Order: sequence, then structure tokens, then C-alpha cells
Amino acid sequence: MRKLLVVACLCSSLGAFSQDAVSYQTPPKVIADLLLAKPTPSVSLDADRQWMLLSERNTYPTVEELGQPEIRVAGLRLNPNNNSPSRQAYINNFTVKNLKTNQEIKVTGLPANMLAGNTSWNPSKKKIAFTNSTGSRVDLYVLDIATQKATKINKQAVNTTLGTIMIWLDDNTIIYKAATQPATNAPKKPITPKGPAIQQNLGKAAPSATFQDLIKTPYDEQLFEFYTTSQLVQNKNGVETNIGTPAIYSSFNLSPDKKYMMVRTINKPFSYLVTAFGFPTTVSITDLKGKTVKVLAKLPSSEGRPSGYDNTQNVPRSFDWRDDEAATITWCMPLDSGLIKKNVEYHDAVYALSAPFTGQEKELFKTKMRYQNTTWGDAALALVYEGSQSKQTTKVSRYNTTANSLELLYERNQTDAYGNPGTPVSTKNKFDRSVIQTTDNGTKILMNNVTGSSPKGDLPFLAKFDLATKKNDVIWRCQEGVFEYVSDVIDADKLVLLTRRESKTDVPNYYIKNLVLRIADRPITQFTNPYPALEGISKEKVKYKRADGVDLTGDLYLPKGYNKEKDGPLPVVMWAYPREFNSAADAAQVRGSENKFTTVSWASPIFYVTQGYAVLDNTEMPIVATSADKKPNDNFIDQLKMNAEAAINKLSEMGVGNKNRVAVGGHSYGAFMTANLLAHTNLFKAGIARSGAYNRTLTPFGFQNEDRTYWQAPDLYHDMSPFSYADKIKTPLLLIHGDTDDNPGTFPIQSERLFNAIKGNGGTVRFVFLPYEAHSYRGKENLLHMLWEQNQWLEKYVKNAK
Repeated sequence: MRKLLVVACLCSSLGAFSQDAVSYQTPPKVIADLLLAKPTPSVSLDADRQWMLLSERNTYPTVEELGQPEIRVAGLRLNPNNNSPSRQAYINNFTVKNLKTNQEIKVTGLPANMLAGNTSWNPSKKKIAFTNSTGSRVDLYVLDIATQKATKINKQAVNTTLGTIMIWLDDNTIIYKAATQPATNAPKKPITPKGPAIQQNLGKAAPSATFQDLIKTPYDEQLFEFYTTSQLVQNKNGVETNIGTPAIYSSFNLSPDKKYMMVRTINKPFSYLVTAFGFPTTVSITDLKGKTVKVLAKLPSSEGRPSGYDNTQNVPRSFDWRDDEAATITWCMPLDSGLIKKNVEYHDAVYALSAPFTGQEKELFKTKMRYQNTTWGDAALALVYEGSQSKQTTKVSRYNTTANSLELLYERNQTDAYGNPGTPVSTKNKFDRSVIQTTDNGTKILMNNVTGSSPKGDLPFLAKFDLATKKNDVIWRCQEGVFEYVSDVIDADKLVLLTRRESKTDVPNYYIKNLVLRIADRPITQFTNPYPALEGISKEKVKYKRADGVDLTGDLYLPKGYNKEKDGPLPVVMWAYPREFNSAADAAQVRGSENKFTTVSWASPIFYVTQGYAVLDNTEMPIVATSADKKPNDNFIDQLKMNAEAAINKLSEMGVGNKNRVAVGGHSYGAFMTANLLAHTNLFKAGIARSGAYNRTLTPFGFQNEDRTYWQAPDLYHDMSPFSYADKIKTPLLLIHGDTDDNPGTFPIQSERLFNAIKGNGGTVRFVFLPYEAHSYRGKENLLHMLWEQNQWLEKYVKNAK
């Protein structure tokens, strides 16, 4: 096992510097128990709603499990021993529950030490397919709900490295990707390469995000081709037939009538600048034997995509089947050469081509913003989504498939949580495809909003959207004092729903609700509290204003038994993640619910409420465009200061927080925020920054929602980089980073260089490098140690600081 690396610079009056190579530590028992509590199962119902499948997962793998061999190539991380992605989160057990008798039944035939994934119901929802990973291969199982028995059905090993893994053809037939060679046949790395690895560019602009794990050498190309090449196989009740020839299949999906497949295959040359999903690709229609019926497009590498969030390549995109027709393919083509600032009336056009795919494509409609997707209904209804990421705008129109016309239904800011009407509820059509669920003789759409943001906090709702009046009429809404949302619509006509309900004191559980009969809700799960140590803590959504009048909120947690008159103000842990807004009104909206049951994940700061801290989680940190000609980041630092000052002052005014003993922390962009606050304010006693990016010049073609490049706005990139002000960071800062971070932009070197910069300028800083961890941490020993580090930092520099 690799040793945990901790590098610290502790600057005392004597200027002492040290490297602290410690072994794994554990936090206080109450924190460890919270972390390792077994999560409640996820649930899924069969078509008749007679059976419920419960999927159970273990907590966290060991560091030894994370440290198994791994190939990192083309943006993928693969297990070289079994042709699968590495570091997956697996299902470890299935249980079936009879909803009539409430009896839970153990599933037989499950593989020993099961590591299941890729679950998929068959069309009638009587069976579930899933993959099981072992040390040398991946196999395919089918669980029969009626018999509660799982059976291995494949002969060839499954290849799960890339894209689509399997699809059901009918109730007894699955098409899946098989490995073409055993993993032991992987190409061996030559000791002496044939020559140097060379890249070049001959005058063509190719801006790119800072992707990780890219191809770097010809040997990497060999590895990518070996592990991702697969054979499509049809498996009918265990009898297997190969479909077509081996290729690098990134996706395959059936036409609604199940007579054709749309297949995407990756071609050479492989790019050294983008991931596999940006490699040259052929999009084809084949029959079920693998014979090519129509080549739809040969797409180039995405290296040539112009920078800017609403720009796109000048090539076809968004290939998909129409769900309401037997075999019609649709796709989009830019009308502005892919450049959104080009002065044209329409920016995209959507086309269709129907079987037998020998005729001319037909234009369906054009969009004035960038086309996003279509949700199909029937011959009279489809919903077309278009929008602008840079303007944070979404537009939804009704497409009349007979008249080929678009009628605007609504347009809203993507950040306007109150104005979100919800998502259309789906039903199955004659092709067994998910299409829009209409009601009232097709005049209304059933809409489900599982968040339901409101000035009173999140109150999810179910509504009917009237296509004529364009009004959304709520027919059910979560009552105040609880948090409940519609998980599934069991019967749209009788309004029978599956809901998930929780409160501050009630564990989330599932219920069957009947809105027509209005009988008592029937509970179908009885999950118990996995976090008894959190019983008795208080939770409140606090509201306050920052200096410019923007309303803010945060989730305040106080220790069990705390009395501010007796105990006085507490040391504070403030945790946040900045978000950009073009509208101050949207930024001021209330988000979240104080009535959710308190749960903790590895990333949560709530652990520290058990150690005597006031914890302000989800502290709002909006960054707002101050005028129409400004962008949010134009005064990023000033707004961070206002947000932080307002939160600290609120807790101080409430008498629960000691404004002189406040720590600030965050993960990823929250870490970036933390370092900036320490560089530009004296508001905090300490900071915790995990897996952040601190030098924005290393992400020169944009970051987060900033679409200006470094060369367009060099001062902005400099001023927003806490690395530029490392000499000002004197507040103690704990840096934590996974040594195999896979997130674009947050390369480990970001933390390494900030640590060196603060150290070189005499600051107080500690750098913890977690072995085998990506952007999201998973290893049990690493997580326990991370929580120990954070607790030690808070105790030393916040609670017990002089």
C-alpha cells in the first residue's frame, strides 16, 4: 500500500519547515461511524407495481482496492484485467419485495462477492439484466422477478469500457458488447520506443479544454484500440449470435420498431488533444445482422471545435431516433457555421430521414438559439428545447408534427428556480418508447418538478401544463414541514403516484399516493435512521442580505443540546460553492429545504456539528452580472467578500457564531473560492480547500461558466487566480488533493504549485496528497484520514486558536 503523503509548512517565529510523512489516522469515533454508515437501498418497481427491487451498496472500497492496476488513456480509466472501467461504484446485493404482502425475498443465483452494475429492465419489466465484474472478466446476468432467481447468460466476456453496454431487443433477447480478446493479450510496452512522441499543428485553430488522461504515445494508441474494440452479440435465452464485425463501438441503439440500429464507431487517427468521445466517428444505420444500411455521417475529431460555450463544430450532431415513429432518424445541423455570434435569424436546423433511408432528408424545424433536444409525444405533439449557456436562457416550444411548425410555450432563465415548470412525465407508446404523458384528451401535459423551489423553500409539485393557455396548474404540492417528491407516476389517469417523503426527523421512505381517491398513503419501505449520532441536532435555513441587497440563504446546523444563552457563540465551519447568475433576482431565490432529513456524504461538513461547531452548509455565494454589458466574473472577488461578510455577520447577529472563529471550505470550485477568500480578506481563522484549481492561466480556454479565453481577458484570469496572490495568504490553509484527479482543470499540480507558492512566501499551509483518489474521493482509509486532517486543522486553528 502506498504511504499517505502529507507535506506541511508550519511557520513559527523560528521559521520551521517540515515534511510530515504520517500513517493513516482516524477521526473521532462519532465521525467515523457517520462516514461508514450503510446507505439505504435504491428502489425500482416492475410494470405491474407488484414487485419492488432493492439495490444495496457497500459504503467505500479500501485503498488497496483502489490501487489495483489501471490504464489511463483517451480520457478513460480502465481495469486492464477485465475490460471494464476502473473505480466503479457497485451494487453488492439485490432483494425483491412483494408489495402486496410486504414480504422481502432473497434473490438466489447471485454471484459470490457480487460487483454488479449496468442494471436494465426488459420491456415488460419482468426481468432485470445486470453485469457482474470479477478479477478477470465481466459477465451478464438476468434476474427474473417472478422466481427471484439470477442466471448468468453470456458465454463471451462483456466489454464495458466505452459507451453503451447492452440493450434489450425483446423480453428474452439482449444485444451486448463482447471483448474480442482476453485481457492477457494486451500489447506490451516496448522498453525502447520507435521514436519520440510528436504532435504538431499547421496553422489551424484547435482550442481545447484541459482534459486528463489523454493519449500521449503510439503505445497509448495501441492500448486504447485493444481495450475498446468489441463485438456486438445477440443473446437469446443464452444462445449467442455475433452481429457484424468487431469495431470500437461508442454507442448503439435500436429503432422503435426494432428493425434497425444506429451505431457509432470510432475511427483513426486518434487525437492527442481530446478524449475518446471527441475522436473521429462514423454514424451509421445497420440492420440487426450488422449490415450497413446507411452511413449518416463521418464526423471529424472535435479538435476543431471553436471556443465559446454556445459555439459548435460545423458538422451534424444530436443523432437520435424519433420515439413516435417506427424508424425515423433525426439530427441537427448548424446554420451559422457553428459560430453563435454570426448574425443569422436561425442558428440550427433539425432534419429527419425515415426507413428505408434511401430518400432525401426532410427539414423539420429551425431554432433561433442553439438546439438542445426534442422530447417526442405523438403525431400532434413534441417539445423542442433550445437555449444559450452563456446567456443562461432556455426556450421550450411545441412542435406540431403535422404542420412542421414551432409554437413557443415558455422561455426562462436557467437560473430561475421559481419559474421551472418541471419535466414532462413519460409513458410508453406502442413501440415501448418513453413519450410525453398527456391528460385531458391531449390538451395538457403532466409535469413533475422534483425540486419545486419557492420562497418557502423547496416544495416539489405535480402539475398539468395547458397547451392552449400555456399555464401550469399545480394539482399536488408537497406540504410545508416535510420534503416529498413524485418518484414515479404509476397511473396517470387515476393519479396514483410513488412518492419519496422525509422530514427533519423522518428517514426518507417511499409511499403509494392516490390523488383521486385521497385514501391514506401506503408506505412500501421502512428504512431506519443510519445516522443516530445526528439525532437532536438542529437545522434551520437562515436568510440574510449582502451589502448590495441581494438575498442569501444557508443551511445552519447546531449541536445537540446547544443553548446560545448558556453556551455562547460557537466556532463556525462555513462550506460553499460559487454560482454565476445574470440576474440578481434569480440569485436571491431560496434554494433547498430545511425539512430534509440530515444525511452525510464523505464531502459534507456536517460531521463537525458533532464536535461543537456551528456549520453553515450550502452558504450561498452568487456571482452576479451587475449590468447588461457586464459578465458575472467581472467583479468576482468583491462579490465573494460581500457574500462571506453577510454570512458571518448573520451568525454573529443570531448569537450562535463567533465571528472571530470562522473557517471556510469547499471542494473543486469551492476550493478555488476558499483560496481567494483567504488571499483577499481577513475574515477567517482557517481554510480547507480540496481538489481545486488555483491558477486560471492553466485553464486558458475557459472555466466554469467563463467563456472568455485567457488571451481575451488576461487581467481577469490573473485577478481571479489565488496563485497570483499567494504572498497574501497568511491565514492557515489546508490543501487536499487526490493524486489521480480526473477532472478537467483540477490537475494535482494546481495544489502542488499553490502549496509551494504559499510556502515560499512564508505562509501557514499543509498539503495532503491522497493516493489513488480522483476528483471525488472513495477510499475508506483516505476518507477517514481526510476527516481527521480537517478536524485537526479546525481544532488547532479555529476552536483553540489564540
